Amino acid sequence: MKLPTLSHLPRDTHDTLFVLAVIAWVLAPLSLQVPLWCSLLSATVIVWRAVLAWRGQPLPSRWWLLGLLLLSVVGTLISFKTILGRDAGVTLVVVLLALKTLELRARRDAFVVFFLGFFLMLTNFFYSQSLLTAAAMLVGLLGLLTALVNAHMPVGKPPLWQAARMAGGMALLGAPIMVLLFVLFPRVAPLWGLPSDAMSGRSGLSADMTVGNIASLALDNSVAMRVRFEGAAPVQSALYFRGPVLTHFDGRSWRARPSSLPDHLRLPADLKVAGEPVRYQVTLEPNKLPWLLLLDATPQAPALAGKTARMTRELQWILDQPVTELLRYDAVSYPRFQHGPLVRAPGLQEYLALPNGFNPRTLALAAELQQDPRYLAADNARWVAVVLERLRSGGYRYTLEPGVYGQHSADEFWFDRKLGFCEHIASSFVILMRALNVPARIVTGYQGGERNTVDDFWTVRQSDAHAWTEVWLPGQGWQRVDPTSAVAPARTGTYDRLTPPRGVIAEALFGTVSPALALNLRAAWDAVNNRWNQWVLNYSQSRQLDLLKNIGFKEPNWQDLIYVLCAIVVTASLLGAAWSAWERHQQDPWLRLLQLARRKLKTAGVVLAPNSTPRQIAQQLQVNARRAAQPAHQPDRIVHAWCNWLIRLEALRYAPTDVANAKNFKQQLIALHKEFKHL
Repeated sequence: MKLPTLSHLPRDTHDTLFVLAVIAWVLAPLSLQVPLWCSLLSATVIVWRAVLAWRGQPLPSRWWLLGLLLLSVVGTLISFKTILGRDAGVTLVVVLLALKTLELRARRDAFVVFFLGFFLMLTNFFYSQSLLTAAAMLVGLLGLLTALVNAHMPVGKPPLWQAARMAGGMALLGAPIMVLLFVLFPRVAPLWGLPSDAMSGRSGLSADMTVGNIASLALDNSVAMRVRFEGAAPVQSALYFRGPVLTHFDGRSWRARPSSLPDHLRLPADLKVAGEPVRYQVTLEPNKLPWLLLLDATPQAPALAGKTARMTRELQWILDQPVTELLRYDAVSYPRFQHGPLVRAPGLQEYLALPNGFNPRTLALAAELQQDPRYLAADNARWVAVVLERLRSGGYRYTLEPGVYGQHSADEFWFDRKLGFCEHIASSFVILMRALNVPARIVTGYQGGERNTVDDFWTVRQSDAHAWTEVWLPGQGWQRVDPTSAVAPARTGTYDRLTPPRGVIAEALFGTVSPALALNLRAAWDAVNNRWNQWVLNYSQSRQLDLLKNIGFKEPNWQDLIYVLCAIVVTASLLGAAWSAWERHQQDPWLRLLQLARRKLKTAGVVLAPNSTPRQIAQQLQVNARRAAQPAHQPDRIVHAWCNWLIRLEALRYAPTDVANAKNFKQQLIALHKEFKHL
């Protein structure tokens, strides 16, 4: 059988295919969040329904729907061990919406599909509130509104584009209300930061470091945070944003663990700052981790709205809860600082510990260096210089692809491979330092960033993740030493990042794009995303209250927001009523009275032509009275009263000789209006 082409399909088939396309558009972003079986099942069902509509075949029986629904519930239970919660709930609703299209027969079924579509459109924001997601859901909203408007119109009329135009007009009319609610409706706890997803974080730094995991972050070009400096920004090589400090090594991984020493033996922070501070504002992307990333060193807690932060003994700032939404904070840091004890203390022994049975050649190298006559009187600073010189002149290389390291990672780096990423270099450096009896530890975070010339923000990406070290020097305390700079000075001195080789497809698509053009396009897109973050995602209650302060409130609170919102709504309503009254006053009162008469007769069941005159209406009433099977149904006296009133109404407009002046015309019109109420 030859299938019809798209242009020859019936109008209801066109409408069905349009609805299915909109549903597929709304579901597409969720395919990355729900289990694979759910995505495949939903796509199969939608394609199946489209084929049935195209071919004009009947819909499947309810047994099919019940069977697929049962399989979906079982699949959800297997995937999530429950049918409750955010992810399990979204999965079930995705399947229910897809299955509902298989019983899309009547208008009532269509409404259920539309409302499920609106709900799922919102669930996309559970997983991402990016500008791209918002733009995609705006298209989905217009599509669902178009389908909803079209469902209220006669079948086949008018064209779909007219329904789309009406839906667009409705969206534009609702936009001012949406903006008003966004600006003034009191902010509450974040809707998207649900407890169930608190541990499902994005890629980023962690509280431990296995050699190789920061290299995986270097492949991620997503934004970690954006920074705006007040005044001149520090030089690129000074931009060290401090994250977890790793002190304990088990032979494979470095971890941040609380000290096992008694409290009186633990090393205090002993932070002293000097020089001019650096003032800046950070917009941190949600990462489901409780860390604030700040420049070294920050003695005072950054300015946060509704959150509490504390500083550890290692100068790391930690929040009392994970960052589940875009977080903006102001901070003041001092590039010149002193941290830790100035004389050797018992607490430093923790920073000399090494596990038994690992890296024997590195330990042997340390023993050999200590016995070397050139270094018999070497102090901690001298040992640091010796090891850095070995890195500079020993043929070591900085690379994203060092291969898989084995059990003795430091041995392999120092003697075999001589190549690695920042965590390979930092780990091997600290192990050798500790073997030389120099207290040392690893600090992870982000180094550097890229200044966006469009909006003057510094963009720090996951690819800027870095690991460096701190060593303890007598009389100086903890000092930052970045051994990666000895191997690859460009890594910290300029914006020079290792990038993985492009695949075949990426090379075919972007191989001919100018690097300068690509950088300019990325800078423009980053600036647009930053504006979205600052104006929309980071519009918090504190910014709402700041808005009230700007308009005169001394100490505003959320009740004041409600008052202002209600005042604006009441004022807008009064203005709308006044405009409506003015518009009615501007309309011809004679035409308005004639329109009221037509509406009343139409309600009574009288069929009238749209442009019929009062005399034609009277004639139609007389014809209807003669044709009536039961005279009592429309008594002659009522018809006579209507006809007399209509003729007088016509004479008032078209027989001006009977009207002495405009005042007399108005009086007669008022009299006709009063009489009309009794007809």
